[in-house]
Amino acid sequence: MTDGPLSLPARLCLLAWGSARPTAAGTGHPAVLVRAGALTELAQRGLLTDEDGIATPVDLDARTGDAVLDGLLELVHESCPHPWRTWVTLRARVTLDAVREQLVAGGYLRAEKKRVLGVFPSVDYALERVAAVDALREETRQVLQGPPPVAETSWRDAALVALAAAADLLPERDVRAHEQRVEELTERAGGTAPGLRKIVREVRTAVAAESTASVLR
Repeated sequence: MTDGPLSLPARLCLLAWGSARPTAAGTGHPAVLVRAGALTELAQRGLLTDEDGIATPVDLDARTGDAVLDGLLELVHESCPHPWRTWVTLRARVTLDAVREQLVAGGYLRAEKKRVLGVFPSVDYALERVAAVDALREETRQVLQGPPPVAETSWRDAALVALAAAADLLPERDVRAHEQRVEELTERAGGTAPGLRKIVREVRTAVAAESTASVLR
């Protein structure tokens, strides 16, 4: 992927902005997607593990150096134990807001302050680096369709496609045409650490459920 330093949740946030439904970038749906990406990255780094279905910190003093990931890790530390699916939605907006601030600092988004009803302060976000998001979308398409073998795909790229497909961010016709590859990418995303496969499938199922529910609302 072009923007290697970007975390999985940051990439998912940008991909949501560049999807066919760009106005959805401020809703709860991308918040769930971004939270799922953060949980997946923390699990892949070995900082969250699965204990009988519960998302559990491995080391209370561990940090990643990424403000978004560390913020979520701290939230999990300080909260009552919850299953992965609960964490995908619980206070997910906190993680989305942190990612957007990070992307503003990186020049990917632009923050525009305003007042609702002329009184209440609020912030709108606009895409600043359109070319970078276009490149991300194209490279995501290449990961989905090939030709690079799944075995040569990085875990982060594989997880990006697996979660984006669950969130209906990718063209439905492409996902249908490559259903087997999506499954293989999901396996690839979860095959890099012990217990990660179960975690990836748990959070992916939660994202898909939220995506379906948002259509029905």
